[in-house]
Amino acid sequence: MRFPLLIPLVAAICNFCVTLFVSSRGLRSTLSRVYLLWGLSITVWNFGTYFLFVVNNPYEALFWARFLQFGVIFIPVSLFHLSLLIAQIPIKKYIHFFYLFGGMLAVTNFTNFFIPGVRNVGYAYYSVAGPGFYLFSLSYCLTFVSIRILLNKRKKLPPLHRKRLTYLIIAQTTLVTLGTNDILPILGMDHYPFTQYKIFPFGSMAAIFYGIMVGYSVLQHQLLDIHVTLGKIAANLVRTSFLFLFGLLLLLIIAFVAPENEFSTFAFFSALGALLACIIAGAVFFPRLFGKGDDILERKILGDQFEYHDKVQGFIQSIHAYTATSLLMDDLHDLLVNIVKVRSYYIILLDETTRQFSLFRTYPKQEEIPLANIHVDSPIFQFFKRAGTDYLGFNVMYSVPGETELERAARRHLSQFNPEFCFPFLFDEEFFGLVLIGPKASEELYTGHDLRLLTDLVKNLSLVINQIRLKKQVLVAEELELIGRMSRGMAHDLNNLLTPVSTLLQLLRDDLLDPGKREELLPGTLRNVTTMQLYIKEALFFSQHHTPRLEPGRLDVVIQKAVATVEPSLKRKEVEVAVNTPENIIVEMDSILIQRLIGNLLSNAIDASPSRSTIRIELQQLARTEASRDWLRIKIIDEGEGIRRDHLKRIFKPYFTTKDRGDETRGFGLGLAICRQIVHLHGGNLNIASEEKKGTTVQVDLPSRQINRQMPALALNSS
Repeated sequence: MRFPLLIPLVAAICNFCVTLFVSSRGLRSTLSRVYLLWGLSITVWNFGTYFLFVVNNPYEALFWARFLQFGVIFIPVSLFHLSLLIAQIPIKKYIHFFYLFGGMLAVTNFTNFFIPGVRNVGYAYYSVAGPGFYLFSLSYCLTFVSIRILLNKRKKLPPLHRKRLTYLIIAQTTLVTLGTNDILPILGMDHYPFTQYKIFPFGSMAAIFYGIMVGYSVLQHQLLDIHVTLGKIAANLVRTSFLFLFGLLLLLIIAFVAPENEFSTFAFFSALGALLACIIAGAVFFPRLFGKGDDILERKILGDQFEYHDKVQGFIQSIHAYTATSLLMDDLHDLLVNIVKVRSYYIILLDETTRQFSLFRTYPKQEEIPLANIHVDSPIFQFFKRAGTDYLGFNVMYSVPGETELERAARRHLSQFNPEFCFPFLFDEEFFGLVLIGPKASEELYTGHDLRLLTDLVKNLSLVINQIRLKKQVLVAEELELIGRMSRGMAHDLNNLLTPVSTLLQLLRDDLLDPGKREELLPGTLRNVTTMQLYIKEALFFSQHHTPRLEPGRLDVVIQKAVATVEPSLKRKEVEVAVNTPENIIVEMDSILIQRLIGNLLSNAIDASPSRSTIRIELQQLARTEASRDWLRIKIIDEGEGIRRDHLKRIFKPYFTTKDRGDETRGFGLGLAICRQIVHLHGGNLNIASEEKKGTTVQVDLPSRQINRQMPALALNSS
C-alpha cells in the first residue's frame, strides 16, 4: 500500500468539509462566496492529485491532470481576492480582469495549449506544462502578494485582533510555499536544485494543515467574521474530529518517513492504536468530552466559542467585578444579543427618585413605553411572591398543567412585550425590576440548561445592581458629609476672624475708642480682613473648574520664583532653603499653577520646620519609561515634626486640618487638596512620606509634555 497517496485524499476531504462548513454559515457576504471558490479550488487540486497517484495508464492520468488544473488555475486569483476582503482593501475593477484571465485559461485546459500530456515520475503521474501553464505561472505571483497584504493588515490591528490573521497567514504561507514545490515537476524539474533528491508533492500535506488551521481560526477567533455557536453534541464531534485528524496526520508523517516496504498495511492499521493515546489525552485535556473534570486547559486550547453556555457561565463568574451599571448593561447586551442571540429583551427597573418602574434598557431600541400599570402590587409581582418561582414562561411550549388565574393575569399584564420568559430582580424579599427575554433569533426553544443559566444570571444581576445602588447612596452620604464638614469649618474660621472686626466696628460706632487704642486694634483687624479674602479666594479656586494653560517653560525658574514668594516667611521663621535643580529643564505646564503648587508645599514645610533648620528642594530627571516624553521629580524635604500616621490618610481631604483656626500664616485645610488637583491637572502624581520627629518628604512627579493637549476642564472640588 502506497501511504503517501492518502495525503492528497485527506487534504481534499479536510478542505471540502471546511468549505462546506463556512458556506453553511451563509453565502450572502462576498467574503463567504470568495472563500467558497478558494476552498473548492484547493479541494479539486488535491482530489486530482490523489488520482494521479492511483491511475495506471496515461489516458486516465491526463483526464485527472486536467481536472486538478481547474482548481489550480483559480487558486491565485481567489486567494488574492480573499486577502483583499479580509484586509478591507477596496476592490478595484482589475479583479474582474484576473477572473477573466483565469476563465480563459480554464477554457484552454480542455486543449493541449495548457496541458499537452502527462509523464510518470515513478510514484505518480505529473502534468506536462504547455504554453498556457507558463502564462498561469505569471498569475501565481498573486499568491505571494496575498500574503504580503495580510502581513501589512496584521501590523495595523490591535494585539487582541491579530490572532484572527496569525493562523491564516501561517497556513497560507505554508500552503503557497509547498504548493510552489508541487509546480516544479510540471515545469520539468524532477530533483531539488543541486541535489539528487526527488521532488515530492508536499503541497497536499500543507493543504491538510491549512484546512485544520482555518477551521480552528473560524471556530476560535471568528475568522471570516463567522460567529459560531454549537450545541454540546456538535462541540463533541468537533473535538473528536480534531483528535482524529491530529492522529491521522501523525500516522501519515510516519508512513512517509518510514523506509520503503518496511511499513506494511498491517503496521499502518496497527499504528492506529496511536489514536488511543489521543483519546487518553482527550480524557486529560478535553474533560467535557467525557462529561466531567476540570476544563481550564481545554479553554486555553479551544477557547469558549463552542458552546454559548460557557460564555454565559463566564459572564456570571465575572459579574461581581462590575462597579458601574452602564458597563454592566453594555456587556449584558452583548451577551444576550451576540451570544445567546435573543430577538428582543426588556429590562425594567425601579427609579428610586420617582419610585416608579421604567424601561432601563431595550433591544431593539424603542420609544418610551408607558408602564403605569406596573407597580409592586401588579399581578406579575404578586405571582412571583405567591408562587416562589424563579421565572414565568409565556410560550405555550413551556406551560405546565395547573395554570392559576393569577398566572394568566401576569401573562396578560406583560403581553405587550411578547416575551418568552420573565425573570424578577429581587433583593431581600423586595422586587425592584424585571427582565423580559424574547425568543431566540434562530427560533430554537430554550432548553432546561438555558433556563438554569438565565436564572443564575438574573440572580447575580440582582445582587450586583443592588450593590451598585448602595454604593451610590454611600457616595451621596459622603458628599453630604463633606459639604457639612466644609460648612462647619468655614463657619468656625470666618466667625473667629470676624469677631475682632465686629468688635472694632461697634466700638467705633459708639465712639468708645481713644486714638491710641484704635491704632492698637486696627492692624489686627485689617490682617483678619486680608486673611478672610485669601480664605474666600482659596475656596473659590477649589470649587471652580480649571483648564490649565499649558506652555513650555523652565521648571527650575518656576521653582526659584516660588521660593521668592515665601521669602518673608523664611526670614521670620529663620529657616533656609537649599535648592538643587539642573538648569534648562523644559516642561509643558501652567507655570502659574505650578508656582502656586510649590509655594503651598513650601509654606507647609516652613510651618512645620523648627528655627535654624534647612528645607531641601531637589529636581531630578527620572529614567525614561516612555518613548515620547520624560518624567521629572520634585522633592521638598523638611526637618520638621512630621505627620502622624492616622493623619497621613486624611491630609488630602478638603477642609481637613489639625489647626483649630486659621491665621495669615496657616491654611484652612484646602492647601494640600488644591496641590493634588494641580498635579492631576498636569497628569502627574503627588506623594507624601513622613515620620513623626523625623520630618516630611513631598514628592511631585510631572511629565515633560502632555500626551493629550486637549485636556478637559477638571472640577477641583472632586475628591
